[in-house]
Amino acid sequence: MSLGYAEKLSYIEDVGNVGMAEHFDPSHVLREKIEQLAVMIKKSKHLVVFTGAGISTSCGIPDFRGPKGIWTLQREGKALPEISLPFHRAVPSLTHMALVELEKAGILKFVISQNVDGLHLRSGIPREKLAELHGNSFMETCPSCGAEYFRDFEVETIGLKETSRRCSDIKCGAKLKDTVLDWEDALPSKEMDPAEKHCKQADIVLCLGTSLQITPACNLPLKALRGGGKVVIVNLQKTPKDKKASLVIHGLADKVIAGVMDQLNLQIPPFVRIDLFQIILTHALSNDKRYVNWTLQVASAHGQKASLPFIKSVEVSFLDKEDYKEAILDRQPFRLKRRTQHNKAFEMVLKLNFGDGCSCSSLEFDVPVDFTASTDCFNFDKDVIFEKLRDKAILESKSGQNAVIERTTVSSRRSDVTAYAIVTNVVQYSKTRSDSLSNGDLKKRKTSVSGTGSSRKCSKRSKSKSRS
Repeated sequence: MSLGYAEKLSYIEDVGNVGMAEHFDPSHVLREKIEQLAVMIKKSKHLVVFTGAGISTSCGIPDFRGPKGIWTLQREGKALPEISLPFHRAVPSLTHMALVELEKAGILKFVISQNVDGLHLRSGIPREKLAELHGNSFMETCPSCGAEYFRDFEVETIGLKETSRRCSDIKCGAKLKDTVLDWEDALPSKEMDPAEKHCKQADIVLCLGTSLQITPACNLPLKALRGGGKVVIVNLQKTPKDKKASLVIHGLADKVIAGVMDQLNLQIPPFVRIDLFQIILTHALSNDKRYVNWTLQVASAHGQKASLPFIKSVEVSFLDKEDYKEAILDRQPFRLKRRTQHNKAFEMVLKLNFGDGCSCSSLEFDVPVDFTASTDCFNFDKDVIFEKLRDKAILESKSGQNAVIERTTVSSRRSDVTAYAIVTNVVQYSKTRSDSLSNGDLKKRKTSVSGTGSSRKCSKRSKSKSRS
């Protein structure tokens, strides 16, 4: 996350009353309130969660209203916080992953988010059970057919403007737009309508890490009261809605939710991030038909012109070192042009060096090339492959597992395209028992060990470069 990002999206938080004091419930009070909340959730028939910036601060994303928030520091003339990770590599918090488990258990019916960080979707909350009121920095939408595209890179515009990409549906092809609202933009009915519906149905609306001052979003939780539902607020600062709440907990969201999950005897699942990329080989015979002129490109799965943010550089070598020269591609687009004899097959070795925020520092694998042979095309069930990669990553507690998910040939361009999936992060969350809770920091452990999968090598990041 860049400083410019925080500044241009500052409208997401109301600028009034900045620097509000933090309040922490004493340990014994916190424990009692957590037990009370757990009982309420256990009895709930329609739980809705309403989230704000406070659930993402432990992910390294600063808030705006807190004592160390963007607006507070700016008003006090203090330096803004250093960001340890790129925004696109932010990892879901313990709270994000606990909500995933609550949804899978059938307890959580709907999530309403004021955040634009995309972490609810990335954590695994189903899109149909999520309303992102202010948009998503990683989402593009087609204004013509309504298709949504969740990216691994931050979309370059805000304010519902056109981006540089088009809808991939061949029947449509309209220019895509970003989804992040600007000051004058009304909350979209696509998000507001289901949010209102679920709040009216809710017997509990659990507000996590939100100041509840941004209108009209802040009034949504109160709609539960009309049907006899209750509002619970978990926040470090007092909010204007505290008097309407049945329970107010002053504590860190991660601490509170960890205690609730313990009371409910539910495990917080690990987070496994799977990223996609594609290898494109384009080739054509020379005029004398003795050689093949070919181009290698390591590209984004979101399109050849899209950025590939998690790969820092690509090293290309060949098993037959006498005939081919090695290359290091350190600028995007990662592209290499070469010429080879028409009838000669060869084998490339690609080493992908990953950027900050990836558990695995590099991945090395072989790419056999034979331009005289036909290419087998296939499209595997991605959900099945992703599930196998996740299971293996969790079992082995390491990243680097990878698999080919699709291979196609574009005859008109004489291109062979192979799509890969790779596990780039595995994060285990340590759950603190409720009998030892205090309002301190809650840690998450990110694995950073070598992986194998179908690769030749996935090297271990040195401690000095690791991120947690």
